[in-house]
Amino acid sequence: MSARPAPGWLTQWEYAHRGLHGEGVPENSLAAARGAIARGMGIECDIQMSGDGEPLVFHDWDLSRLTGAEGMVARHTAEAVLALRLRRTDQRPPRLAELLAAVAGAAPLLIEVKSMPGYVVEPSCRAVAAGLASYRGDVAVMSFDPRVPEWFASHAPQIARGLVGTDTLENGFKGVWRTADVFAAAQPDFLAIDVRDLHRPEAAAWRAGGRPLLTWTVRSPETRATGLALADALIAEGAGLA
Repeated sequence: MSARPAPGWLTQWEYAHRGLHGEGVPENSLAAARGAIARGMGIECDIQMSGDGEPLVFHDWDLSRLTGAEGMVARHTAEAVLALRLRRTDQRPPRLAELLAAVAGAAPLLIEVKSMPGYVVEPSCRAVAAGLASYRGDVAVMSFDPRVPEWFASHAPQIARGLVGTDTLENGFKGVWRTADVFAAAQPDFLAIDVRDLHRPEAAAWRAGGRPLLTWTVRSPETRATGLALADALIAEGAGLA
């Protein structure tokens, strides 16, 4: 874990998962970010890299679910992805720079850097760090891949960093957050743990040590109750919102 205190703002907000999205407002869109700000929420978002090295606010590796287009995000230029529309709306996938300009410090940002086993994370980390270099709002980076917070600990330690964890989701990093050696290397300022796994003793021990414990994805009144009881801040959407 990190030896430094985590920023206090991390636990003072509830975060809209991929922005405040719903019918007619796609996830990870500028409209979703503006909706979260209007509701007084922080914003959680995702970063995928385009084929020409631009950080784009987009969750999936593949374009099809969100745009109807074919192929992987990483096989397209940023301009090609930005020309697409999200889920039959007038919204398009934004660049990270566009999201930062739209938020402009009005709400805190949790930026999840997407990765998978075998993925080379350094270009993503460098691009995100460069994008945040002049940003003055509250922001943190996080990832299921412990190499991401490890990179930020070494190369951009001024940026708050978190480790995302699950023991339920099969995503290539199941249980990694509880592995002692990679946990020590990641040096996270905070954890963001699957709400289904908050009962894990490691999560309770982390929180008992006075360190921020966030939880995702709160999608129901039941998971909201669990999150409020066992975590310090919620990443929520849909029926899980207050």
